[in-house]
Amino acid sequence: MQNKIDIDVEVTYLPNQSNLPNGQYAYAYTITITNKGNSGAQLRTRRWLIEDESGLVEEVVGEGVIGLQPHLSPGESFEYSSGAIINTETGSMKGAYGMINDEGQRFEAIIPEFVLSKPYTLH
Repeated sequence: MQNKIDIDVEVTYLPNQSNLPNGQYAYAYTITITNKGNSGAQLRTRRWLIEDESGLVEEVVGEGVIGLQPHLSPGESFEYSSGAIINTETGSMKGAYGMINDEGQRFEAIIPEFVLSKPYTLH
């Protein structure tokens, strides 16, 4: 049996929700989780490490994502959006989803590190 979960991330800077004088930079991220394994699996928990430029790391641990614990059959995807506010212009996020497959085996799906950064204009 093979557990294979692919995770894709798209990040968007939210200028209207950021408060630059107070050092608050808001980002939205959309995550697509795809089960590329040969067994169904349910996302049970999440663990995020959110780091800003200064090296400050915030750990976020909880049940599910956006109040859900989706089950993904082989080949199925689940997409959701959430957000983060950091104290510097750039930062990064990484983590893991705690999963359990249909045979009752627990495993982690690693969320690869991605960058939180405002888009830059080229002249």
